[in-house]
Amino acid sequence: MNSGRHPSSLTPLVVLVGALSGASAGAQILVDPTRPPTPVVTQSPESATSGIQLQSVMISPTRRSAIINGVTVELGGKYGDAVLMRVAEDQVLLKSGTSQQVLRLHPAVEKVAPKPIEPVAPAAEKSAQPKAKAKAKPKAKAKAKPKAKSKG
Repeated sequence: MNSGRHPSSLTPLVVLVGALSGASAGAQILVDPTRPPTPVVTQSPESATSGIQLQSVMISPTRRSAIINGVTVELGGKYGDAVLMRVAEDQVLLKSGTSQQVLRLHPAVEKVAPKPIEPVAPAAEKSAQPKAKAKAKPKAKAKAKPKAKSKG
């Protein structure tokens, strides 16, 4: 039974298939180091329970609005049954009947007032500065004596 193929003609093909399968098994997935990290989406306990999330605020001299769950709401406008009462740079106030709800852009971040800088006492300020060295006075140049004229 001769199928018409010579066994030695199959050997290079087997070696080639083996080399390719070995190369793919040892290949590593390369990650682009300049690619930004995948964002981690987390919800604060406030937004997880209420389902309302402040996504952005827009403040200009003529307009104040907020984007809440993808909906743009103007100051004084309604989001559901609540009215947008106040828009600040990092939070908004929604009022619904007698209840109020504050939505924050970054719920986990609390603003802390900076500590005041204490003034430095003048005496301490002078002692902390290095003293300037006195400049040396330039030496006076000796005047050259005029040469005597020879007579003659």
